[in-house]
Amino acid sequence: MEYSNSSNTEQPQTCLEITMEVHRVVPPPHKSTIHKLKTTLKETFFPDDPLRQFKGQPTGKKWILAAQYIFPILQWGPHYSLGLFKSDIVAGLTIASLAIPQGISYAKLANLPPIVGLYSSFVPPLVYAVLGSSRDLAVGPVSIASLILGSMLRQEVSPVSDPVLFLQLAFTTTFFAGLFQASLGFLRLGFIIDFLSKATLIGFMAGAAIIVSLQQLKSLLGITHFTTKMGLVPVLSSVFHNTEEWSWQTILMGFCFLVFLLVARHVSMKRPKLFWVSAGAPLVSVILSTLLVFAFKAQHHGISIIGKLQEGLNPPSWNMLQFRGSHLGLSIKTGLVTGIISLTEGIAVGRTFAALKNYKVDGNKEMMAIGLMNMVGSSTSCYITTGAFSRSAVNHNAGAKSAVSNIVMSITVMVTLLFLMPLFQYTPNVVLGAIIVSAVVGLIDIPAACQIWKIDKFDFIVMLCAFFGVIFISVQDGLAMAVSSLLPPSHNMQSHMSNL
Repeated sequence: MEYSNSSNTEQPQTCLEITMEVHRVVPPPHKSTIHKLKTTLKETFFPDDPLRQFKGQPTGKKWILAAQYIFPILQWGPHYSLGLFKSDIVAGLTIASLAIPQGISYAKLANLPPIVGLYSSFVPPLVYAVLGSSRDLAVGPVSIASLILGSMLRQEVSPVSDPVLFLQLAFTTTFFAGLFQASLGFLRLGFIIDFLSKATLIGFMAGAAIIVSLQQLKSLLGITHFTTKMGLVPVLSSVFHNTEEWSWQTILMGFCFLVFLLVARHVSMKRPKLFWVSAGAPLVSVILSTLLVFAFKAQHHGISIIGKLQEGLNPPSWNMLQFRGSHLGLSIKTGLVTGIISLTEGIAVGRTFAALKNYKVDGNKEMMAIGLMNMVGSSTSCYITTGAFSRSAVNHNAGAKSAVSNIVMSITVMVTLLFLMPLFQYTPNVVLGAIIVSAVVGLIDIPAACQIWKIDKFDFIVMLCAFFGVIFISVQDGLAMAVSSLLPPSHNMQSHMSNL
């Protein structure tokens, strides 16, 4: 057999001819000014197009979707299970152990009766559980908003000489804060909060934390006559001009419990699995200190105590809201300021933990939830509340799966209000001061300040202005610097817009 290597097939020669075609660019269709404005407004206020889900749906389905949009609990509630409830009940009981002592402490920081702090940890969490979209946010009073409310109202009304009027103004302020917050969400103006400069907020929060801590020197040293001013110089002057009022028993107890709380906080930060150590430390401190005072009759030896607290659930307070009179402007101004700060904290906390668990939080719906929560709270003897970072972190670490943890916390506070209030009669004020100091220490974010110094020197100067404005002038002036960042400098405007 012979094989032939030749082939009769001839390879055809192909020529690649490349022809370049010129395409004429057609200009975009002409849009009128009104059409451009409409498009811009839609992209700004309705980027998520909330009405998209209603298109093409039957009428009955639209009503269901609308109800689920307004009340998120109707969306996840039908799928709730016993396994999730087991996790939520543990988380709820854990944050309740933190919320009870913090509620009492923060109410005193706002110059309000301690019982109001517990009221504010009962009703608002129930409202948020129905309206809120965050699974991790734990609702209650917070230190900074409490300080601002107390200091701004005290400029015109004394909580000592006229406690009823002061309480009325606190409830009225809470109503206006909630109205402002809910309006921002309803009008879909949530993007305004994003213009708050991070640098300014860091400086303001750090300065406010120092002022809050300095205010606790009254309780930690046992001073009776203490300045009503907030600045660093007046506070330190009051402390050292009243050295004869210092109580060594109070100082010793305060130092011991403050060290205990700070060590517990440090342990939980180093080992997140031991979150329950810092979560339970405040309640353990309250119980131990109360037993010590009761056993040794320490109230007769220079240690001041809370005294008898009112039992029972929240009494209605809508008849205490004042919408006329000479103090109406003060209530509106204080509501606007505290509303911005508490809303900023709540949204930031909600978004932080939503990112960790890979779910979305609607900022506008959160604003409406927090706002309606405060409006309802103002009618049920509550003052301004929001999502607290410390409590939400404990809620997250405790394994919360839904807003049911807020309901469990609320029920625990309800049981406390109904049956356990006499047990707090001998709780020393010095321990409440130590709890506040240990809670606000985390607001001083030195690593973030160093990072701002490396990134933008101008932002660092702005941060220092807010910081020194708070500690040397007043909380209000430092806050004014923070709020002024709503209109950022022109060189930062583009970066702010890109973050939206």
